[in-house]
Amino acid sequence: MGADRGIIRISVRNLVEFVMRGGDIDNRRTSAAEKDAMQAGSRMHRKIQKRQGADYHAEVSMKHRVEQEEYQILVEGRADGVIETVSGVTIDEIKCVYMDIHQLEEPLPVHLAQALCYGYMYCADHENVDAITIQVTYCNLETEEIRRLKQEKTREELEEWFQGLIHEYVKWAEYLYRHTLRRDESLRELEFPYEYRAGQKELAVSVYRALARKRNLFIQAPTGIGKTLSVVYPSLKSMGSGNGEKLFYLTAKTITRSVAENCFALLRERGMLFTTVTITAKEKLCPLEKTECNPDACPYAKGHFDRVNDAVFDIIHEQQSITREIILDYADRYQVCPFEFCLDISSWADGIICDYNYVFDPNARLKRYFAEGNQGDYLFLVDEAHNLVSRAREMFSACLVKEDILLVKKLIKGRSGKLARELERCNRNLLELKRESAEYRVLPDVNLLVSNLLTVMGEFEPFLEEEKEFPDRDLVLQFYFDLRHFLNMYDGLDDHYQIYTELGEDGNFRLYLFCIDPSRCLNACLEKGIAGIFFSATMIPVVYYKKLLSGNTEDYAVYANSPFDSEKRLILVAKDVSSRYTRRNRTEFGKVADYITELAHSHVGNYMVFFPSYRYMEAVEQLLDERYDGSFRWQMQTNRMTEEEREGFLELFEEKREQSFVGLCVLGGIFSEGIDLKAERLEGTIIVGTGLPMVCSEQEILMQYFAEQGENGYDYAYQYPGMNKVLQAAGRVIRTAEDRGVILLLDDRFLRPEIQELFPREWSEYGLVTRETVGGWLKHFWENQQTDRSGGEPMSGQEKAEV
Repeated sequence: MGADRGIIRISVRNLVEFVMRGGDIDNRRTSAAEKDAMQAGSRMHRKIQKRQGADYHAEVSMKHRVEQEEYQILVEGRADGVIETVSGVTIDEIKCVYMDIHQLEEPLPVHLAQALCYGYMYCADHENVDAITIQVTYCNLETEEIRRLKQEKTREELEEWFQGLIHEYVKWAEYLYRHTLRRDESLRELEFPYEYRAGQKELAVSVYRALARKRNLFIQAPTGIGKTLSVVYPSLKSMGSGNGEKLFYLTAKTITRSVAENCFALLRERGMLFTTVTITAKEKLCPLEKTECNPDACPYAKGHFDRVNDAVFDIIHEQQSITREIILDYADRYQVCPFEFCLDISSWADGIICDYNYVFDPNARLKRYFAEGNQGDYLFLVDEAHNLVSRAREMFSACLVKEDILLVKKLIKGRSGKLARELERCNRNLLELKRESAEYRVLPDVNLLVSNLLTVMGEFEPFLEEEKEFPDRDLVLQFYFDLRHFLNMYDGLDDHYQIYTELGEDGNFRLYLFCIDPSRCLNACLEKGIAGIFFSATMIPVVYYKKLLSGNTEDYAVYANSPFDSEKRLILVAKDVSSRYTRRNRTEFGKVADYITELAHSHVGNYMVFFPSYRYMEAVEQLLDERYDGSFRWQMQTNRMTEEEREGFLELFEEKREQSFVGLCVLGGIFSEGIDLKAERLEGTIIVGTGLPMVCSEQEILMQYFAEQGENGYDYAYQYPGMNKVLQAAGRVIRTAEDRGVILLLDDRFLRPEIQELFPREWSEYGLVTRETVGGWLKHFWENQQTDRSGGEPMSGQEKAEV
């Protein structure tokens, strides 16, 4: 749904699904509408259309304008088929499902409504047509059986039905029209809230220009330059000038969502009218201890669709910054599911703040925006974009576990003999592959297995419809979803993937569809909108990110220089330490412990040390313990920390100290990015090693793949991801113009030219040290930091906004 400054556009599908919904949320019923959106369904659509004769016109675009006093409602869509013969006209709506189509006596209401819409639109365009046949064609995806359900409608019947539909929508269109006019006026008048910092204006201009030209932009900008404001402000100005109807602010972590919310709040204080909604995971919104989305278990699910439109209408008129807390308040007031309520609010919000997966993940993406055939004037702002490479690989990869098949077969025993037999057939396929595998093995295809899995999928549908409750149904349902994802990914397989099998250390045999280069999949989503702005403090080398995120090395790129005083930062490289696997021994661990001690003794403050693994960290911690003399304290990160434990760990950096405190952490873990410890809360970090990922089958497959593509396979699989982790950890130290601190790199490999090429520009000067000389460098640095923090310059407005 969108407003084109006087034209309110809505698709046929969105219109009927929005107006006609009612009743309960019930996830015990498998959703025919969801399956309809599957890739397999799209392929079958085309197959059915091609079988028709010359009278059958496929994918017929239709538009219909409904005139209002000051604006128009433009309803648009594509009819699957229009059959024009001498005897009359038929509108064909095709729905591909796994359900038993012979159980259908009449079309599902939403499917019929879509066909009725196209029937009315056709009559409106053809004055000589007085009656029309409405046909809904159901096709079973496994058997390819077809069932056609028809009914005759007169022009008058269709017009009366359509006018009733539009009548329910008019108050929403009215809101959208009025709100968009006021929003755009406020955005045109919006001023940048502060004086621009060095480099900030150029960054904002680059963003505005890229959006005006509908081109992606990659931004490497150090922490503290004010990236969020520099990207958000020009994007809003672009929307105010008519370029963009909805803004997506995409993040990888909860803390960056808060930064985005603060940024929009700051601009609202300057007169901006702009509604944002923050989408939170279902588990964090659900009022129940265990998420059970059905009317028997949850009172919010019962009758949800009868109440939700009223709840949405009220919240968008009363709130501009719609956060988790506000959603929970309104959801309780109207007794609606908070998560589904949140998704519905997004249709009417100007900006959506959410995790990457709500745009890109095929299982979580918001289908109202990103289902096949949907398009919109969307702006995508991708924060901490360096995380998107690994996240996208996870989203578009799939895994099938042989032992899971056996478990499900056991759980359904006695309930479906046919499904059990088909699962056993797939188990035998995997057993054969297992016999041929030693460690991991790359395969050209698994067509036979996939053919058998499709049969399993077809049996699952009626089984889950009939068996609504039995022990461990949740496990069976999860397997069903995993299988569906596997088949969907296999359907889109291309040369960006590798298929391989591996026998894990846990004894489980797995088949992987590994998405090595996710750019094609990501780009399919980006093309639904205007352009993507990818920004991060670590985007080196930018060509690596262009290749793997947008797939277009011609995309624009900007490198913003650091605005901070280099005298307040000391970068040191130790040439007498190595973290290579072959050198991980007590002697090397002792050297690292020496450096930690030197840093802690050089100046009373808070420090972080990042290690290549838990085992390495524990070995060094043991040596610190053996040498303990009470001169400084430390705390070690533990594995799988809860949210409370993480907060407790970070609170240790808030305490006033008479002796130094050192946090021992894992590189690439929860504390190496996304945390914001300004000023004296963190005054230095030690990074042990160059961050190289562990050698494993996945990294080796990556290396081989990129080598075959003519790239440096080692760089793509190991060096670039490794240095990314190093730069993120180093970025914890200098966060504002007032910050001062030390970055100590412990590994002689940091002196290699190929690694120094990946240093940011602000690292052009560094000191070369050993354990004997590091103390002198540190003493000299801290003596030069004369400004007492209590008498230093106050924080700027921008810095306060970013805290």
